[in-house]
Amino acid sequence: MSPSEAVYRGRLAPSPTGFLHLGHARTFWIAQERCRTQGGTLILRNDDLDEARCRPEFSTAMVEDLHWFGLQWEEGPDCGGPVGPYVQSQRLEYYRAALVKLIAGGWVYPCTCSRKDILAASRAPHAVDDEEPVYPGTCRGRCLEMMHGQKFSWRYRVPDGQRVEFVDQNLGQQQFVAGRDFGDFVVWRHDKVPAYQLACTVDDAAMGVTEVVRGADLLMSTARQRLLYNSLALVPPAFYHCQLMVDETGQRLAKRNDALSLRTLRQQGWQPEALQSPF
Repeated sequence: MSPSEAVYRGRLAPSPTGFLHLGHARTFWIAQERCRTQGGTLILRNDDLDEARCRPEFSTAMVEDLHWFGLQWEEGPDCGGPVGPYVQSQRLEYYRAALVKLIAGGWVYPCTCSRKDILAASRAPHAVDDEEPVYPGTCRGRCLEMMHGQKFSWRYRVPDGQRVEFVDQNLGQQQFVAGRDFGDFVVWRHDKVPAYQLACTVDDAAMGVTEVVRGADLLMSTARQRLLYNSLALVPPAFYHCQLMVDETGQRLAKRNDALSLRTLRQQGWQPEALQSPF
């Protein structure tokens, strides 16, 4: 069954690395409204794999602030559901199983390069509108037997020159070229934690998500993830990428924008209805 034929299942997938801001709220509100229009089920997932930055108080605030804003979900870490657990740090077995498949299929290779190494390479600046530099392929010929006790990550080998195309439900036709717009990307970090691209792909598939609503800054992540869906023989969902909110200087909102965090706005006496009205 294709995503368009399935019963609609949407999701909210915040990461508890800080207080959620108004930009998150708008994206999540759009996700909720699209789900309600389809008579679907909305899932809350706690994407807490960034151990260095994720904190329990942010997880608690995340649920409280989203409920305050008017968001409601049918499945999640606070209410359970049939495809839990809904906390990524509790789902490591799913990611390990996916990594085993990628290794067995020859889709990934061990890589010892640091981000500093990649940024120093001549091809690195070619990445456009994306925070991850284009990988120059330094470790492409390496195998596990060559590591000899070194720390390494597992990196996905993209099919150079292949066009990755999809129709975004908001922004229309999208096209990226593997090896030019984005390069080989990490799916498993050297500290034995799954990277965002793999964890997100595995969870959205396992939870039966039929449409992913998220910010337009993740368009290229969608291209990467569609390659992973193919390699893991999974059916990709539809995607809807929202335009990003910006501050008075034109910079997109980030969690460092504490003045526009839901927690701060709530403490200042703002009412959710007033914040929802521009959406």
